[in-house]
Amino acid sequence: MSRIDLATRVFWRARGRKVDLAGTHKWLSGIKTNSSTVGATWVDEAAREVRGVVQNDRSDAGLLADMSTLDGPRFDSTQLHPAVRSFYEQTTRWRMEVWAEWNSLFQPAGQMIAHYFGRRVQQLAIPTRPLDVARGMESEVAVIADANGKQVAAAWIRKLRATGEFVYSGCYRTQRLPGTHQPSVHVTFPLEDGNIQVFLQPAVGAGGSLLLGSKRGVFGDNGAYIVVVDDQHGAHAMRVPLHEAFRVFVDSEGVLRTDHLLRLGGANVVRLHYRMSQVTG
Repeated sequence: MSRIDLATRVFWRARGRKVDLAGTHKWLSGIKTNSSTVGATWVDEAAREVRGVVQNDRSDAGLLADMSTLDGPRFDSTQLHPAVRSFYEQTTRWRMEVWAEWNSLFQPAGQMIAHYFGRRVQQLAIPTRPLDVARGMESEVAVIADANGKQVAAAWIRKLRATGEFVYSGCYRTQRLPGTHQPSVHVTFPLEDGNIQVFLQPAVGAGGSLLLGSKRGVFGDNGAYIVVVDDQHGAHAMRVPLHEAFRVFVDSEGVLRTDHLLRLGGANVVRLHYRMSQVTG
């Protein structure tokens, strides 16, 4: 573990609260790695934890087996546009192009994080220059199934098509937060001895679009959490002021698109725009 990584873990442990990942805070239990390089190294370990297998040869693999797993008091999956639903249930059948639009105040920090952290650990390396994504992004989905073959999660690995560099490596599933009957989309980004977790509340928007987001709130609400775990000090977690808003929609020309806004506190940091097209053949 590098000095930078060690220092950040000490910082988050000091700022966070101690949590019981096997009991009261089981909703924060997520996959982590023992390696300083993340990439896709965690996928087999995630399958072992559920005594299952990795299905990485499916041509119809989706981030969620069925969008109805998100149904609840504030969400009805039957109202989604068929293309939106297909993208989440059959993600490998879609190809993505992406554009990044950074707030000029945050772009230097984004470049520094990508250089000293994202590219080094092969995780959360958000593109900071237009040419980084000029040739698009590769998308690979591996289903994590239990011993009975039921999908319990999915690994979504995204790389820059031009260079093969990892951009994101996340574990997708659904999760109910404490005291709520509405499932959220739960994404875990594994890191060495910890992870970053994001909980997003679903809603159906105009034209059958899917809205996913998190707002300001308290510990236990939808939002972003940093979790660090070590044998000596146990597990600590902190809800951080990173907020996201996704809109997955079909435009007036019948093209499936996604607008993704990342905010820090009340300031816009970066907007990501995706254009998705179905793979033929």
